[in-house]
Amino acid sequence: MASVLLLWLAVCLSGTWAVDKGNFKTCDQSAFCKRQRALKPGESPYRALLETMELTNTRLTLQLINDNNKVRLLLELYRLQGNITRVKINELKPLKPRYEVPDVLIREPPTEPLSLLSQDENGVVLSLGAESQRVIVSARPFRLDIMEGRDVLMSLNSRGLLAFEHLRMQKVEDGMWEESFKSHADSKPSGPSAVSLDFSLPGVEHVYGIPEHADTLRLKTTDNGDPYRLYNLDVFQYELYNPMALYGAVPVMLAHNAQRTTGIFWLNAAETWVDISSNTTVFGKMLDYVQGSSETPQTDVRWISESGIIDVFIMLGPTPKDIFSQYASLTGTQSFPPLSALAYHQCRWNYNDQKDVQEVDAGFDEHDIPYDFIWLDIEHTDGKRYFTWDPHKFASPKEMLQGLVEKKRKMVAIVDPHIKVDSNYKIHNEIRSKGFYIKNKDGGDYEGWCWPGSAGYPDFTRADMRAWWASMFAYDQYEGSMENLYTWNDMNEPSVFNGPEVTMHKDAMHGAWEHRDVHNLYGFYVQMATAEGLIQRSGGVERPFVLTRAFFAGSQRYGAVWTGDNAAEWDHLKISIPMCLSLGLVGISFCGADVGGFFKSPSTELLVRWYQTGAYQPFFRAHAHLDTPRREPWLFGPENTALIREAVRQRYTLLPYWYQQFYQAHQTGEPIMRPLWVEYPQDPATFAIDDEFLIGRDLLVHPVTEEGARGVTAYLPGKDELWFDVHTFQKHNGAQNLYIPVTMSSIPVFQRGGSIIPRKLRVRRSSTCMEHDPYTLYVALNPQRTAEGELYIDDGHTFNYEKKEFILRKLSFTKNILSSVNMAPDAQFSTRSWIERIIILGASKPSKVTLKTAGGQESQVEFEFDASMSVLTLRKPGMNAGVDWSVTLQ
Repeated sequence: MASVLLLWLAVCLSGTWAVDKGNFKTCDQSAFCKRQRALKPGESPYRALLETMELTNTRLTLQLINDNNKVRLLLELYRLQGNITRVKINELKPLKPRYEVPDVLIREPPTEPLSLLSQDENGVVLSLGAESQRVIVSARPFRLDIMEGRDVLMSLNSRGLLAFEHLRMQKVEDGMWEESFKSHADSKPSGPSAVSLDFSLPGVEHVYGIPEHADTLRLKTTDNGDPYRLYNLDVFQYELYNPMALYGAVPVMLAHNAQRTTGIFWLNAAETWVDISSNTTVFGKMLDYVQGSSETPQTDVRWISESGIIDVFIMLGPTPKDIFSQYASLTGTQSFPPLSALAYHQCRWNYNDQKDVQEVDAGFDEHDIPYDFIWLDIEHTDGKRYFTWDPHKFASPKEMLQGLVEKKRKMVAIVDPHIKVDSNYKIHNEIRSKGFYIKNKDGGDYEGWCWPGSAGYPDFTRADMRAWWASMFAYDQYEGSMENLYTWNDMNEPSVFNGPEVTMHKDAMHGAWEHRDVHNLYGFYVQMATAEGLIQRSGGVERPFVLTRAFFAGSQRYGAVWTGDNAAEWDHLKISIPMCLSLGLVGISFCGADVGGFFKSPSTELLVRWYQTGAYQPFFRAHAHLDTPRREPWLFGPENTALIREAVRQRYTLLPYWYQQFYQAHQTGEPIMRPLWVEYPQDPATFAIDDEFLIGRDLLVHPVTEEGARGVTAYLPGKDELWFDVHTFQKHNGAQNLYIPVTMSSIPVFQRGGSIIPRKLRVRRSSTCMEHDPYTLYVALNPQRTAEGELYIDDGHTFNYEKKEFILRKLSFTKNILSSVNMAPDAQFSTRSWIERIIILGASKPSKVTLKTAGGQESQVEFEFDASMSVLTLRKPGMNAGVDWSVTLQ
């Protein structure tokens, strides 16, 4: 077995980095996918038994029967608060319970009343309340249509591809009771148990979401290839523009056209495949509600999962922001990270020892480049035993951490969920003695190979296991840890080097459930337990920071994700944009890609361009494989050091805006890095754009991602918008494609006219050093509207904001008056920061500028006016950032 690990490592460390697609299944190699995909549309055996219908105030139930095998299913339909419809389908009388996903929903969703509008032998019509929305349940074949007025918003089983493989006594059927892939056997003790359902989306040509895939933002049709696969896997240097599964799985899809946005949340944690096809269809008369017919484009989507039940939430929008709110009401919002986590992170596999850490830290100061976190990969441990330190290379971790504390910096150390099987290792002994390891199909502890060699895998689906794991982060348990040490969970798909598809055998057992039922939840639970551990160690005071590679719906509640083991190639830089945009659309805003690429060595030009792109993505971390040459920012000559320094400094000046965006995301569920169509939903020109993006609604970024680029063409949306280049202050009209000449120093970024963005222009060695520094307000005017913005301030690292200890101010400019007004009068917090400068873009020259503060005192403010650029600069107005004030231009 040792030779297997050595061979795997040899491949890892060789120069021929490329994914071996033969390690991963196609749909044809996945028996349930092949079976389900072979079903023909239009031949549904299911009908609704209307005589079994029961309607209470909160739910409808009725039985469905499969006329081929007479097996009955139970359909439950709920109308949920916030314009969401939930549909559940399970066996009426299963041989044993089928898995229903726990812990992902933040609560049992509150319901609203359903009422019966009409019923005959063909079906029933129910009112969904809002805006004449109705559900039509057709009996033969079973079909469910959600309508608004005369429009069909979505249809379920309209193509007749509902399939529900009932649990049964064993018999010999090919691929149903046992399956093999390469040398691995899957015993499939429950037999065939797949579920499938099709959804039709009339009027829709653009669908998005279902991360994680290294593909375009707009999802492609899958008619001529494999479906998109959702199955968390450790994919070694993944291939681009491919529906293959990657590290995470969020079974949420958004559908958008100029009239409406809808969403589908398929709550199932088993291996899942998603087929997408487009066509033009004719919708004919539907009961008595739709007269005539019309031709309309349509997207059909089919979800196929290996086990579990059908539990689907249909989010009816109608706007993109309604969808984000609806999804957040189900699975929660992005966790609110400490401010420092939004700054720059420096990582590689691995910094060699404490001296190396100290020298890298000093290098940033020597070259005047700020950073907040330095990271340690697996080599910092004692023989890949997590929660330990190498006794020779990291002999005094507290001394190392204290050195960082003195510079107001922090560290992240990796803690992976594979545990070295070693009787001299406390963590292993405790997990084994408590019976917390996942079991194999024969009842013994499941063991697989990973970085330490033979490893056990804790069963994170158990609440008692998670509680124990969390307790291991206590300062008296995790020796050498301090309050400025945070955590990175890698390899948590889980990665098993000698397992099928480099992951765990599906017939491994989590208590009563097979791994096949829970697979996509494993990383979600690891991050949940780790985040809880970081919170508990501080007595519930400090916000955690945890990075995870594997994730599921709801993972946004526990920290950040990154796009995994990318490569130092231009196409990998480009794909980081749609990959993070897709994650933001399904709630996970805290996303980034390894700056520079994990595998291979970037050209100097690529490295600089990657820093410039990463500086405008939510999670900003450089990382590299241990076999690559060192690439700290100062190793590429003074000219390139200066370019990287400038990109990092731009990130630091914008931290007040990033922090306010994270606060908003935490409150609302709206993505931070967002596609243009989210803000311009009626502009079809935005629907497929994924080489530029918005941060919030007010900053538009078009990174340079082409080698040797002399210019880029950016689409500036909005026919009534004005966009100001943040570097030159040049003004451009919206609704145009703008060609922008670029040099190596260019990062095309535009501020929307009608916005106010706070920055801190005094960049110091870390974000914490800037805590009390002054703000500069950038006010970009649009004569057609009031300019607005927000300023959010708290202590930057505790949960005290939940106790109303924060400042939230509304900044607005209208009728030549710029004002700051308290948006949270019941909150209490004070700041030492003040307003040092106000820069107004698109301004006219005033004769004088008057400042009025909360006490009623008035004073004159010095100003400069650049007539050539229409830029007015107000110097040193000096008011505290947390009080009411107004500035009048006369």
